[in-house]
Amino acid sequence: MDVGFSDSFRRRWSAGIGLLLAVVLAAGNATAIAPDAAAHQRSLDLREQWMHLTQGVAFPARWIDAERFQYRRTALGGFEFVVRHVGATEARPAFDHDRLATALGVATGKTYDAKRLPFEDFEFIEDGAAIRVWVEGRALRCGLGENNACAVVPGNGTNPRPRAFGVVRDLSVPADNTPRRSPDGRYEAFAQGDNLALREVASGEVRVLSRDGSPGDFYDPETLVWSPDSRRLALYRVRPGHRREVRRVESAPRDQVHARVHTQLYPKPGDPVDIERPMIFEAGSGRQVTVPTGHFPNAFRLSPLYFREDGRTLAFRYVERGHQRVRLIEIEADSGATRVAIEESSSTFVNDWWHRSFFHDVGNHGREIVWMSERDGWNHLYLFDGSNGRARQLTRGEWVVRRVLHVDEERREVWFVASGRELGDPYLQHVYRVDFSGRNLHHMTPAGAWHEVSLSPDQRYYVDTWSRVNHPTVSELRDARDGRLIAELERGDIGALEAAGFRYPETFVAPGRDGRTPIHGLIVRPTDYDPARRYPVIESIYAGPHDSFVPKTFWPFGRHSSGDKAIGMQALADLGFIVVQIDGMGTMNRSKAFHDVAWKNLGDSGFPDRIAWHRAQAARDPSYDLSRGVGIYGASAGGQSALGALLFHPDFYTVAVAYNGCYDNRMDKISWNEQWMGWPVDESYARASGVDNAHRLQGRLLMILGEQDENVDPASTYQVADALIRAGKDFELLVLPGEGHSVGRSDGPISYVQRRQLDFFVRHLLGQPTPDWNRPASL
Repeated sequence: MDVGFSDSFRRRWSAGIGLLLAVVLAAGNATAIAPDAAAHQRSLDLREQWMHLTQGVAFPARWIDAERFQYRRTALGGFEFVVRHVGATEARPAFDHDRLATALGVATGKTYDAKRLPFEDFEFIEDGAAIRVWVEGRALRCGLGENNACAVVPGNGTNPRPRAFGVVRDLSVPADNTPRRSPDGRYEAFAQGDNLALREVASGEVRVLSRDGSPGDFYDPETLVWSPDSRRLALYRVRPGHRREVRRVESAPRDQVHARVHTQLYPKPGDPVDIERPMIFEAGSGRQVTVPTGHFPNAFRLSPLYFREDGRTLAFRYVERGHQRVRLIEIEADSGATRVAIEESSSTFVNDWWHRSFFHDVGNHGREIVWMSERDGWNHLYLFDGSNGRARQLTRGEWVVRRVLHVDEERREVWFVASGRELGDPYLQHVYRVDFSGRNLHHMTPAGAWHEVSLSPDQRYYVDTWSRVNHPTVSELRDARDGRLIAELERGDIGALEAAGFRYPETFVAPGRDGRTPIHGLIVRPTDYDPARRYPVIESIYAGPHDSFVPKTFWPFGRHSSGDKAIGMQALADLGFIVVQIDGMGTMNRSKAFHDVAWKNLGDSGFPDRIAWHRAQAARDPSYDLSRGVGIYGASAGGQSALGALLFHPDFYTVAVAYNGCYDNRMDKISWNEQWMGWPVDESYARASGVDNAHRLQGRLLMILGEQDENVDPASTYQVADALIRAGKDFELLVLPGEGHSVGRSDGPISYVQRRQLDFFVRHLLGQPTPDWNRPASL
C-alpha cells in the first residue's frame, strides 16, 4: 500500500522546514551579518593592502665585517636593503634597487618592483663588487659596478649526494668524489669504485687502501676527514638503507599536454636506514683500524666524524633508533677502541631536533665539551669533563635554553637564546651570556619582548632586533661587554597601517587540562569588532612537537610566524569571526614534562588544553560564541590536527579545513615521526591515524591537497578520502594540480585557496550564503 506524500505536499513541507531552519539560525545569531562579495574580496586583498604600509620595521641584521652590517627594513610601498657602519648616524642603500630590479628582470624574464625585490636577504661577494641572491630556488650573481648584470651561478660539480631526511642516501646521484687533500698537502684521498684510494701528490702513485668495498657495503668519500697531522684519515663505510620511493603524478604540467611522473626517495617510519661504521686508515702504511660497534649498535643517525687537534682521537655523535639515547663517542685512533664520553637517555624521547642537538668540543681537545641537555627537566647547558664524564651545569632553573649563538673560547663564555627566565610570557626569547663557571650570567636584552641578536665577528657589538605582537619592531646597536645602548637603528612607524584599520591582536592565558599549567594563546578580532555582537570562533592550529607556534613578534611582520599566516587570520576574522591560535601541551619550549605529552601521542594535539582555554575565554567574553562549536584549520601537522578535531572532539569542534595533512604518521617522513612517535612502529601510530579513525568523522570537513607535495606524501590525503568514502561520510576534497606543500601560498592560486577556506567557514560556521563566484562579473 502506497502511503507516500504527494509532490505538492513535499514541496510545501520542504519550504516550511527551510523557513523554520532560517528562523532558528537567525535566533541563534541574531546579530550575524552575512558578508557580501565585496567583504570577501577585501579579505582576499588584505595582504596587499597591509604589507606595505609601514616604515622602518627592521629585520635581523647580518654582519659584513667587524664594523659593518646589513639588514632589510620596510618602506612605504615595500622594502629596502641598507648597510650601516658602527658609529654612523644613518644607513645607506646597500645597492641601487632600481638598477638591480632591471637586471633581475633581464635575467629571469620577469618584471620586478624596486621596492619589492624577490628575495629577503643577500650576500656581498667579490669584495663588495657583486652580491649573491636566491630567486625562485636559484642562486644569482649580480654585479654592482658598471656591469650590473645578473646571471645564474653555475653548479661547481661538488654538490653532495642527497640524503633523504638525513638517513638514506640517494644512490641514483653520484657522490662528490673530489679528492680530499691532507693538511700537509702530501696525499689526496678519494673513492675508487666502492673502495678508498690514496694518491701521493708528488709522484702520482695511487694505492687502494681497502679491497672489500661493494655496492651493498661501500666506503663513502663524502664523509672522509683527515687528522690535523696528516697521519690518519677516517670515513664511514655504508650499508644502504631501504630505497622507498614515492611517485607523484603532475597532472597538468605547463610545458606539455600529457601528465608527468615524479619520483622521490622518501623513507618512512620503520624503514631500514643507512648503517654507517667508522673506518680509520694510516696514510703511510695503509693499515686499517677496525672500530667495534658495541657502543653504537642501533644507529638512526651518526654525526660527521671529526679528529681532535692532536690526531690521537676522533669523535662523533650517535643517535639511537627510537631517539631514547644519544651519545658522544670517542675513538682511540691507533687501536680503534671506543668509549662513551657523554650519554643522554630518556624513557620518552631525547629531543634531537634542530638546535637541541648542540654540542661544542672546546679547543677540539676533548677535555671540555659544552653540551645541551634536558636531564633536570628543563633544557640547559652543561660543561662536561671529556675524560671522566663529570658535568658542571652552566644554566639552571625553570626556564629553557633554546639555542646557542656562539661559544667564545678565548673569553670562556657562551652566548645563548632562552625563554622563561624573565617575568611575563615564558615564550618570549631573550639573549644571555654565561661563563664556563656557570656563576656569571648576563642578561643582554632588557626589553620585555622577542629578541633576535646578531653578534659582530669580533664579539664587540651586537644588533638587537626586538618586538612584541603589540609593539612594532625596534632595532638597536649595543656593546657586547656591558649591553650598553650605542644607537637606536630603527623604530617601526605603523601610522599608515593603523589608519587602514590595523588593530593589535590580544594575548590570553588560561589553565590547561591539569587546572594549573598556564596555556598561552592569541586572539584576533574583526577590524570592525562590536562587543555587543556574538562571533563564532575559529582556531588556527599547528601542534607539531618540534616548536611552539603562537606568534610573539610584531604582527604581521615577524620571523617567528609567517606574515601571510598572520594576515590570513585577520582576513578570516574580518568576515565575522574571532580567530585564535594556542600552544597546548606537547609543543616545545616549556618543560620536558610539558613536551612529553606528545610522546607516542600526536593525536592528542593539546586538545584538552585548547578546549579549556576556549571555555575560559568564553566565560569572560560574551562576544566569544561557542554555541555552534569551534571551527579549526591547519596545514601539514596542523592538517592532521584539524582532521583530528572532528574525529576525536566532535562535541566541541564542528567545522575543519585541513591542508596537506600528515594524517597517518606511518605514511609520513621517517625523521620527524620517529622522533616523537618512537620506533619500532607500534599501535600508537594507529591510535593517532586519521585513516584508521575516519569512521568517527562528525561535522563539516574540507581537505585541500597540493598534488606535488614533497614534504608529506599526497597519498596520505587520498587514503583518508578513501576511508571516509568507505565509511559513508560526506566531506569535500580540493586538489590543486602542480601545487606543493605550501599549497595556497605560491603565486598562483593563493586567492582561490584562501577564498575556498573563507567560504567554507562562512557557510558552515557562520551559517550564511557566500557569493556566487561563477556568476559573470557584469551581472
